[in-house]
Amino acid sequence: MRNERYKIFIDGGEGTTGLKIHQRFEGRTNLELLHIDEEKRKDPQERKRLINQSDITFLCLPDSAARQAVTLVEKDNTRTRIIDASTAHRTDPDWIYGFPELSAEQRERIKQASRVAVPGCYASGFIACVYPLVQAGILPKDYPLTCHGISGYSGAGKKMIAVMEGKDKPKECCCGRQYALEQNHKHLPEMQKICGLTYRPMFNPIVDDYYSGMVVSVPLHTRCLSKAQTVKEIHQVMKEHYEGQTFVKVAASGGTDILKDGFLPANTLSGTNRMEIFVCGNDEQVLLAARFDNLGKGASGAAVQCMNLMIGLDETEGLI
Repeated sequence: MRNERYKIFIDGGEGTTGLKIHQRFEGRTNLELLHIDEEKRKDPQERKRLINQSDITFLCLPDSAARQAVTLVEKDNTRTRIIDASTAHRTDPDWIYGFPELSAEQRERIKQASRVAVPGCYASGFIACVYPLVQAGILPKDYPLTCHGISGYSGAGKKMIAVMEGKDKPKECCCGRQYALEQNHKHLPEMQKICGLTYRPMFNPIVDDYYSGMVVSVPLHTRCLSKAQTVKEIHQVMKEHYEGQTFVKVAASGGTDILKDGFLPANTLSGTNRMEIFVCGNDEQVLLAARFDNLGKGASGAAVQCMNLMIGLDETEGLI
């Protein structure tokens, strides 16, 4: 570990994720943030200069802009490492998927990577629930999976935030609203690829009238699994997979130590980088659920966690 400060540039720092990354860097003396003048935010030459000066550049941009930003890295530049928070590179084989809790090998890949793609928020919850069971040979790769998700409106970006917090908020925005009804949500490709599934899951996301936090759930029929499993056995598999992890924890069987009055509120972990996984149901029907912050483990928190690993710091630094 070196003594000087690491140079960090956030390309797209005015968006929701970029602003949250800035907040998570407050008080960190081992980082030097490279700032771009407001009038030059979209100037390719100025962005190129700052990207190539940095040790780590975060891309908090639309997909097309993120792909263009990568081309600004000079060919002889072996110093700058990129962490992309967009959807652009999540299924690209030349990029490492930024979910260190998948396995010890995945954490090492992130540490060594020059290009890391931060998982999508809904995808993080789905993959956290499904990946361990596929790897254990319990969940068939061709299982017809369904995923339900509910999220705070902050995940939709600044325009949605302005509508939801505006004085003229439409009546229909005062309730949960299902979307992506055509089954073309942008997180589906990574959900399928990272879990090694034969088919994409059916995905039913809902945005609701609160700021941040989410629950992603996956129902399973045990009669359709590759191996006969009770709910306790599935819970044990999940518990063993995430044993020793700081940010991902499996609740006690049934989640009775955390659930309140039989409800699973989605905003409990807002402001943190933590994720809680619940294994509920019975021996015929099991419900897996992941609760976390769509702006934390689902976005900026995951990005900072990956950065910490990549520059050799404790992965928890600056995170709660």
